[in-house]
Amino acid sequence: MREIVFDTETTGLDPQSGDRLVEIGCIEMVNRVATGAVFHVYFNPERSMPAEAEAVHGLSSAFLADKPRFAERAEELLAFLGDAPLVAHNAGFDFGFLNAELAMCQLPAVDRARMVDTVAIARRKHPGAKLSLDALCSRYGIDRSHRVRHGALLDAELLAQLYVELMGGRQIGLELAADVEIKTATVVAPMLTASPRTHRPARPHAPSAQEIARHAAFVEGIKGAIWLQ
Repeated sequence: MREIVFDTETTGLDPQSGDRLVEIGCIEMVNRVATGAVFHVYFNPERSMPAEAEAVHGLSSAFLADKPRFAERAEELLAFLGDAPLVAHNAGFDFGFLNAELAMCQLPAVDRARMVDTVAIARRKHPGAKLSLDALCSRYGIDRSHRVRHGALLDAELLAQLYVELMGGRQIGLELAADVEIKTATVVAPMLTASPRTHRPARPHAPSAQEIARHAAFVEGIKGAIWLQ
């Protein structure tokens, strides 16, 4: 199964109020194993970068000034996404910005039925726990020491590891699962249908007269026995 884990960075929190996408990082996974294929682009948002947003991701207006506009790379992005499920942390936020940018390019929106939200998965597994990417990486022992600031590709890499853990750890492929079932049938089944054992009668455990006499002689030889006081 092919899946895309992705993250975005933006100028703010609301695309409907004029905030724009400035970075997207996507990682391809097949059977929940990263293939090494990535799509990573910085975008010129065609507006100024608010100081509070720059403090989060470190992307300044000057840095983004010579980067491509979203419309210039939109078709390439959609080709990379294909029809795969799209995994994101607090996915509604990322889908909102992605579809807002696609709408401005007069391209069809990405169907939210493809959305896999790791926050929702984590909430079901750990009700009441902190659900930030940092907190969940700490819970699962995922190294995030190199995460000084938010970055779409870096956060997608961390999220890919977290997603595997949230889904139960590294899974074997479906084709291997079938092979395991065959081996189980050929190795375990004969053990279950083996012919019954021949039971021997119980051996006598009562002491003989000679053993009783030897024990009595041993007890008589004990000096100062407590049971005689």
